[in-house]
Amino acid sequence: MKPRTADNKPSIIADEPAGNLDTQTSTTIVELLSNLSRTEGTTVIIVSHDASVADQADMVLRLEDDRLALRA
Repeated sequence: MKPRTADNKPSIIADEPAGNLDTQTSTTIVELLSNLSRTEGTTVIIVSHDASVADQADMVLRLEDDRLALRA
C-alpha cells in the first residue's frame, strides 16, 4: 500500500534519510525531498535526530516526554 494524503497525492515517509551519510550527500538528499514536496505537492515526513535536517523543514514535531510537540 502506498501512503497517500487526504487529497490522494502520494507521500514519502523517510526514516533517517541522511543518517550515516557525509554532509554533502545528506544535504543533497534533503534538498531532493524538499524540491519534490514543493514541485509535485508530495507530502514528505522525515524522521531524524539531525537538527540540521529539522532546520530545513516547514514544520517540526518533536517527541518529548511521550507527547508530540510542535517546535516553537
